Amino acid sequence: MTLPEAAGLFLAFLARLITGAQGHWYGCPPKAEQRIYFANHQSHFDWVLIWAALPGDLRAVTRPIAARDYWTASPLKLWITKEIFNSIYVARQRTEDEDPLEPLVEALNNGDSLVIFPEGTRGSHGEPQPFKSGLFHLAEQFPQVQLIPAWIDNVQRVMPKGEVVPVPILCSVTFGAPIQLQPSEDKRAFLDRARDAVVALRDVH
Repeated sequence: MTLPEAAGLFLAFLARLITGAQGHWYGCPPKAEQRIYFANHQSHFDWVLIWAALPGDLRAVTRPIAARDYWTASPLKLWITKEIFNSIYVARQRTEDEDPLEPLVEALNNGDSLVIFPEGTRGSHGEPQPFKSGLFHLAEQFPQVQLIPAWIDNVQRVMPKGEVVPVPILCSVTFGAPIQLQPSEDKRAFLDRARDAVVALRDVH
């Protein structure tokens, strides 16, 4: 076992210890097939929680999206996100000629699964913000990839905005039934439907 693999197992254990990292599957099984998991976004800890809630065989093929400026700001953050999580870095502040979806498209073309947060930035309230267009364009380009909504509960209390030390709180991730882009469905209608699919999981037990 390599050092990154061992560190990944330890971080998954630590995440479960701190949060419970309970994964609940409704409408789809935890199956190792190419997927885009899309979820509400309230903490830097979100993608760690989803990753830890996945079975080991799914973690091996699932890559989270990480903000380049934040997660490459120190050697430790860079090593964790690159070597353990095999993250895909995206720029929150980009130049006009930079396509933010290019690294995601490359990963999907390579057969990877993704964890994305269509709000684009962390919210501070229970309701997700309107989804940005990235999920729509990925659904257009990769109709064969399953789109799995997920609701992350309580993680904002584990890692509140502005905090750096996690607080032990029981959390859960609820995975819903896959959705697809319908023929002739326009962008806003699809994004609203995708957001509704995430919010609908909030009260599923």
